[in-house]
Amino acid sequence: MRIAYVCADPGIPVFGTKGASVHVQEVLRGLRRAAAEPVLFASRIGGEPPADLAGLRVVELPPLPKGEPLARARAALDANAAVMAALEAAGPFELVYERYSLWSDAGMVWARRAGCPGLLEVNAPLIEEQRRYRGLVLEDEALRIAQSVFGAAGALVAVSPGVAAYLEGQPAARGRVHVVANGVDPARFAAAAAGRGRGNAGKAPVIGFLGTLKPWHGLPVLMEAFVRLRRRHGVDARLLLVGDGPERDALAAGAEAAGVAAMVEFAGAVEPAAVPDWLARMDVAVAPYPALDDFYFSPLKIYEYMAAGLPVVASAVGHLATVVADGEDGMLVAPDDADALAAALAGLLADPARCLRLGRAGRCKVEREHSWDAVVGRLLAIACGAMAQGRGR
Repeated sequence: MRIAYVCADPGIPVFGTKGASVHVQEVLRGLRRAAAEPVLFASRIGGEPPADLAGLRVVELPPLPKGEPLARARAALDANAAVMAALEAAGPFELVYERYSLWSDAGMVWARRAGCPGLLEVNAPLIEEQRRYRGLVLEDEALRIAQSVFGAAGALVAVSPGVAAYLEGQPAARGRVHVVANGVDPARFAAAAAGRGRGNAGKAPVIGFLGTLKPWHGLPVLMEAFVRLRRRHGVDARLLLVGDGPERDALAAGAEAAGVAAMVEFAGAVEPAAVPDWLARMDVAVAPYPALDDFYFSPLKIYEYMAAGLPVVASAVGHLATVVADGEDGMLVAPDDADALAAALAGLLADPARCLRLGRAGRCKVEREHSWDAVVGRLLAIACGAMAQGRGR
């Protein structure tokens, strides 16, 4: 089955280290294991492909100019014609799989014109996200592209119930939305999970976070909880932050001001292949999201924590209670509550047997429900369903 995978988002280096980069790579791996032949169309490559994707056919789309947002947006809109020409030249395809990006509708429009099914993956309400966090230019054009790509898709895949609710509110998408959460490759983290319970005598326990250091990840609350864990609970712990991003300087300054800088390690961005080794250094892992009324994330980090056998402490926001079963394979705490987070961490670190039990339960959950092979199987089933109903033809 020849499948065109289109990622026209210039913010995603497909062979980079971001969570979105990992997502693209894992879906491509899953498609290849499912005996499909994916061809990747991407506007930002981000380096050499991993060894196991070295033979993947990659069509590099026109790069966008750096700098001024308005010029970039106009260039991205203009690039739709080049994307469709590239698809035409590389075709035919039996399925077009497009990752929704702010300025691109080329994959789904081409699929409809070519008479093959189109499956649109939606990871966030991008217009709202751009407006809130980065500043949105050409809003009317962004809205036009959204309605065009939603309407042209044979089916739409939302990575979370929050994204699905957003899509169901769009007339062009309503009634064709399926929820397929993100996944993990349990085999990649098997060694990290197997090492749990062997003891860490003489070493301070490590609280870990994996992900881009961005405002919506609740990291200031994590830093405050870490300070309270040490001062109020008397736990001689360390904090390990694996990832990079715009919040790094503020977090480092906060650690310095609180007198804990020597106990905080910033690993920076790391290659996906190195992530299991970093998780193996952690004793407890956190996902401290703030309170958001429209929470829509499907956190890769939580599935990777679980695959590594780590006990997880996450904020009780959005649908995360369906991802982390409180007291069974992790713990949920109130968002934006440094005291609650510190108390939860103190309780876990004082009970190694409980940490081991929660971590093993999480590992079993992702093996059973959240492997990338299972995710890709659902995606292909949705595509087949859309094909059977004649959508996109």
